[in-house]
Amino acid sequence: MRYLVTAVKGSNDLLTLELEAPDESGVRAHSDLKGCTVLEIKPLQFGLLRFKRSNKFPVLLFSRELLALLTAGLSLTEVIDLLVEKEHNPANHKLLDSLRTSLYQGKSLSNALSAFPEVFSDFYVATISASEHTGSLPEALDRYVRFQAQADVIKKRVVSASVYPALLLVAGGLVSLFLMFYVVPRFSKVYEDIRGDIPFFSQLLLEWGRFVSAHAAIALGGIAVLIGLATYWLSQPASRVWLMHTFQRIPTIGERVRLYQLSRLYRTLGMLLRGGIPMVTAIDMAKGLLAQELQIKLSNAGREIREGVTISQAMDRNQLSTMVSSRMLKVGERSGQMGEMMERTADFMDEELALWIDWFTKLFEPLLMGFIGVVIGLIVVLMYMPIFELASSVQ
Repeated sequence: MRYLVTAVKGSNDLLTLELEAPDESGVRAHSDLKGCTVLEIKPLQFGLLRFKRSNKFPVLLFSRELLALLTAGLSLTEVIDLLVEKEHNPANHKLLDSLRTSLYQGKSLSNALSAFPEVFSDFYVATISASEHTGSLPEALDRYVRFQAQADVIKKRVVSASVYPALLLVAGGLVSLFLMFYVVPRFSKVYEDIRGDIPFFSQLLLEWGRFVSAHAAIALGGIAVLIGLATYWLSQPASRVWLMHTFQRIPTIGERVRLYQLSRLYRTLGMLLRGGIPMVTAIDMAKGLLAQELQIKLSNAGREIREGVTISQAMDRNQLSTMVSSRMLKVGERSGQMGEMMERTADFMDEELALWIDWFTKLFEPLLMGFIGVVIGLIVVLMYMPIFELASSVQ
């Protein structure tokens, strides 16, 4: 069976390989992965289609259950014991059992979690580690749960706002396909004996109808191949990166994408700072949330902060702030509550994004309906145009 493997070689070399192995353990033991840290393994099935197993460890659910049981008064080892007993997924049960073994050996929770970098990110481990020094593990877990909930708000809003336009596109596409593959071929047979001048675009449409009538299998096969190639292209990481860069070149949309990334950055930095992690370390841990261009700017900002530049100045110089966020950062520097101020900045950015998404959805939906109506109406008009021409010639 073939697998798509994402791994890191050395310190920062990201690899993507397709390997043949009987199972996932065989993939990890593959000679091509020696000296690599495996991040993700995806089975490849049915040619172009890729399916991902739904056995990913639920970190957020784990954090919520851990928080609830610790708040109820149970010790950490008792909580892990309960989670191991109730877990039925074999992979998750094995991971939790490994955590329990590490805790019984005297290791800290953060040390036990760090043994699974493919599941628990550096950000999560550092949050737990900082809380262990202050004895505030429940507070850290609560901050993480609220952080994830806030981080998912905009994503869920975008998904919900995309449902209706997606349904419109599907419906419009199906109607257009029905007209082009069923109605137009039959109209082309009706017009075969018509003599006279037929408008150029109507003639093209009728020629398409004749082609479909004579070669229906080839036409449908061609459409299926195009859909398959488009699906495969969209599944490639490089293609998604190219699409993201293309969207970011659109002035209005690009600015909102940048604002969304800055919101995630500020929320992450705020949580790490409130957890007791230094600003420079927090910046290094938050780099992965941003696009490549913003990662470079964040690295420059971190270097300037090490050299003694204030946080607000470093963010301004590297275009990692807005007019409002810059002022809020200066307030945080004066008050000494930079973590809380960064979280408030992220909240402000999220509210601005939510308002823009609502406005864009209300504008885009009628425009999309109008576009679909024009496409379908144009096909219908071109089909009936020869009849109009014939009627005018009779008169």
